[in-house]
Amino acid sequence: MPSTSPRQARPMIEQILDIPTRDGATESFTCHPERHGPFPPVLLLMDAPGIREELRDMARRLAAVGYYVVLPNLYYRAGRDSVFGPTVLDAGSPERERMRAIRTKMTIPPVMNDVADMLAFLDRQPAAKKGPVGVHGYCMSGPYALAAAAQFPERVAAAASFYGTWLVSDAEESPHLTLGKARGELYIACAEHDELAPLPMVEELRGFFERSGAVGEIEMYPGVHHGFAFPQRWCYDKPAAERHWERLIALYRRRLG
Repeated sequence: MPSTSPRQARPMIEQILDIPTRDGATESFTCHPERHGPFPPVLLLMDAPGIREELRDMARRLAAVGYYVVLPNLYYRAGRDSVFGPTVLDAGSPERERMRAIRTKMTIPPVMNDVADMLAFLDRQPAAKKGPVGVHGYCMSGPYALAAAAQFPERVAAAASFYGTWLVSDAEESPHLTLGKARGELYIACAEHDELAPLPMVEELRGFFERSGAVGEIEMYPGVHHGFAFPQRWCYDKPAAERHWERLIALYRRRLG
């Protein structure tokens, strides 16, 4: 139903829907403006701590500037209780261990099946504009966003990774191996301090990116840590977070309208 808040530029429509997938159904948060649709569709892919109000607020912020945003629970295969409490980032906490048991089983191929099913879902939504889509992911989902651009080049016109983890690895589906398959514009944001994407790996990725012929850029955010865009994280950095919003919205304006 429509809802408003001081942070929203226009009335919004929010829903929680079960999006059918070949492995079941993923409970997903969707939001878009109330009027003047249809709107270009965007998939917002979660970080490792999973679905929470912080991510829903980020989806609302993007929807408020004119997009149909889908935020799926990528952990749905583990059941509907795959939502975690506030101690999920605390070392040794039961919630962190429960999350890690699910996270370590996540690989790119099944998530690409989910993306295909979500694209089919978007095609059935009157409020979602037909045609190109955007995909962006944080942390563990940075690789998924780049993989989606490579696997669905005819649909994904823009993809962004924000402090994506292990973008260069020995895995046969490692994102660095498929950059050249993307036709859309790619944006890869990296934090200067990130043990999950250390600086030598970023430089190695930059070399692969340049040789791939991919369209887009890799940008280093100096002085910040992994997770800097999340307002409730200890490492939140407002200037860097606002830059990330400017880069993301500009990317989607260029490629989606």
